Amino acid sequence: MPEDDVSQLSFEDALAELDKIVRGLEGGTLKLDVAVQAFERGVMLRRHCEAKLAEVEARVEALVQRPDGSLGTRPLE
Repeated sequence: MPEDDVSQLSFEDALAELDKIVRGLEGGTLKLDVAVQAFERGVMLRRHCEAKLAEVEARVEALVQRPDGSLGTRPLE
C-alpha cells in the first residue's frame, strides 16, 4: 500500500494495522524481504499516528477557560 494510502487512514485503523505488523514481526515467521517491507510500512503508519495525535493535541490545547469558568477556544497558532 503506497504512502498516500496511509494518509487516508483514521488513527484507529492505522494503529490497528501497525499492531498487526508488530505482531507479525515479533512472530519471526516472515521472510526477510516481507519483514523489511512490513517494517517500512510500520514506520509510515507510526508517523501517521504521531501526526494525528499532534493534530488532536493542538485542538485540545486550543481550549481555554473563560473568566466565568466556561470553556472556549482560542485561535490555533
